[in-house]
Amino acid sequence: MVVNRNLSKAVDDYFTETIVAPDPALEEALAANAAAGLPSIDVSAPQGKLIHLLARMTGARQALEIGTLGGYSTIWLASALPDDGRLITLERNARHAEVARKNVARAGLGGKVEVRTGTALETLPKIAAEGLGPFDFVFIDADKVSNAAYLEWALRLSRPGTAIVVDNVVRDGEVADARSADPDVIGVRRMFELMAREPRLSATAIQTVGAKGWDGFALAIVK
Repeated sequence: MVVNRNLSKAVDDYFTETIVAPDPALEEALAANAAAGLPSIDVSAPQGKLIHLLARMTGARQALEIGTLGGYSTIWLASALPDDGRLITLERNARHAEVARKNVARAGLGGKVEVRTGTALETLPKIAAEGLGPFDFVFIDADKVSNAAYLEWALRLSRPGTAIVVDNVVRDGEVADARSADPDVIGVRRMFELMAREPRLSATAIQTVGAKGWDGFALAIVK
């Protein structure tokens, strides 16, 4: 599939200007990320609004995010939670986490958000040991190699009705290639295989074309 990136970005820009609506806190977060030299791999504005709306639709109060980067998606998700809600977000890179903390504080959401630094697969057991679950909403957007392990932890920290969203699952269509040697593709396929055999999950996946190219997300509900 050949994606006209200029045209798909123009469509995303149109959606952002018309129905998503620019937000100064989010724009400042992106500017701060760029100034700090963070990779430009944040979700797009329409994707961020989708996460926000899904969290509101599910009535989420407690949310977990695996993969913070500079906090752009964190702000979208935290702003969907009620005033007494809580979001724990996990970031492996200490420098990225510090940028995220500043962005979240600037957005006025510091009271809702806790940014934890460290490898997620080391941090998640600590969250479980602290009894911080179950979470109502889980957003997974970290290294793809560990996606299946992240999904397993999302299940452990969930309840019936918990929504789980996993980003970047299409990989420019490579997810359909069972012979792919790409570790990210293999990681995503292992996650889908887990979803398929896990009786506690009802799931689907949607392909997207936009400013980020050809990709997509998986959405699951815990039964």
